[in-house]
Amino acid sequence: MEELVIRDAEVVDGSGGASYRADVVVDGGRIVSIVQEAAAAGCQRPKARRELDAEGLVLAPGFIDMHAHSDLALLRDPDHSAKAAQGVTLEVIGQDGLSYAPVDDRTLAEVRRAITGWNGFGDDIDFDWRTVGEYLDRLDRGIAVNAAYLIPQGTVRALAVGWEDREATPDELDRMRRLVAEGLEQGAVGLSSGLTYTPGMYAKDAELTELCRVVASYGGYYCPHHRSYGAGALEAYEEMVALTREAGCSLHLAHATMNFGVNEGRAPELLSLLDKALADGADISLDTYPYTPGCTTLVAMLPSWASEGGPEAILARLADDGTAERIRHHMEVIGADGCHGVPIEWDTIEISGVSDPELVDHVGRTVRQSADARGEAPWVTARRLLLQDRLGSTILQHVGHEENVRTIMRHRVHTGGSDGILQGTKPHPRAYGTFPHYLGHYVRELGVLSLEECVAHLTSRPAARLRLPDRGLVREGHRADLVLFDPRTVAAGSTFEEPRRLPTGIPYVLVDGRFVMEDGRRTDVLAGRAVRRTTR
Repeated sequence: MEELVIRDAEVVDGSGGASYRADVVVDGGRIVSIVQEAAAAGCQRPKARRELDAEGLVLAPGFIDMHAHSDLALLRDPDHSAKAAQGVTLEVIGQDGLSYAPVDDRTLAEVRRAITGWNGFGDDIDFDWRTVGEYLDRLDRGIAVNAAYLIPQGTVRALAVGWEDREATPDELDRMRRLVAEGLEQGAVGLSSGLTYTPGMYAKDAELTELCRVVASYGGYYCPHHRSYGAGALEAYEEMVALTREAGCSLHLAHATMNFGVNEGRAPELLSLLDKALADGADISLDTYPYTPGCTTLVAMLPSWASEGGPEAILARLADDGTAERIRHHMEVIGADGCHGVPIEWDTIEISGVSDPELVDHVGRTVRQSADARGEAPWVTARRLLLQDRLGSTILQHVGHEENVRTIMRHRVHTGGSDGILQGTKPHPRAYGTFPHYLGHYVRELGVLSLEECVAHLTSRPAARLRLPDRGLVREGHRADLVLFDPRTVAAGSTFEEPRRLPTGIPYVLVDGRFVMEDGRRTDVLAGRAVRRTTR
């Protein structure tokens, strides 16, 4: 007898087609049968060792978070309710060009310092891996939800070239090609870049194109955080489209927003650019989060010249009064490339987390509010934070536009990504609320998407981008990564004031046919594993 039958569920199967009522049978981690309208037709109903009454609930494929920053959180926090409670059954990590494999001892230490604001320094982690394959093996020991990995181009450049702003030599470029190929052979699904973060931003297009040729040869995709989301955003998107078409590589645009005042109302221009490329045969997808503010680290706002050489070099420049004044002028007057070419507005920069507990009184305030409370200029406050927190401060950047958010999420190649940084006292609520916020706010309350459309955006579309033939749909033979939610009550619990509150209306989540959420509570099941690229 099979393990589980989910009875009388309203199945929204991820295809975008109409929902239907059915009994769904799960056994051995897979969906083994789907019996539609069994009760109404008087058919023999399937039986199993356990029956779950899903009356009033929608059964959908588990949600795929196409842009996650859980690289250490998956290892540090077996509970991981931040994602499991949302119905997420697969996260794509290794984002924005910086993560923890492939590395050597030196590069690992540098990367840990550089992205402390994203993931913490990792004092509680045993970094017992160096290659991509070894990191994926570590995930295979058991995690809350599944994870796929993108090779981080900035980390690869740090390993082969260092943190200097210069072109790679032919030998260094060859080494980067080999590192990318090795990572793909070991199971990575593609390559990410952070082209406003060092050292990835120092790569010219020709270098990136060569790496993308390698990615294309393995059937992977390129996922860039491109060179600007502010001034020059459209040009930056166009650059990525042209680069990947030259390389013959699939493109997935990370957190594809149009932010800052210069881009208000300009989402249709972005979509027109993408539609033209798609009509010409380009393979493009994108992800967004359903909120207007962004989230990153305070150090990311600095100009690239101030970040050359890595974290210790940044701290040395900030400690020098003359150099610090040059940084301030570049940020406040010229517009640093770290702030997307737009002069920084300190009243839009909210401190969301610090590494040093003595600085916690800054959290929840904008830099300007903290500065006003101390009777000093905002740069003085920001500089002190950067130095005392050793670059570990995270921020919310309130620069988005709601009409752009809604316009982009309607596009046919759109997928969902939280870009959720779990570090910090007051993280962005998207880390805990992205997927129920889509379903509750943008589907039920606003009607921006139909329920069937939205579920497709969050399931089958990302599965297709990841080339996972047995995920993303409720189909016989597919993996039993499933979520059951109440369409009348599903909602994000997280808010900007209380960002760690869990969602409502998602009582059951299964990974590999095992309940990781049951009756709205996290179980002790660790059914997640690394999801490796399987096609070439």
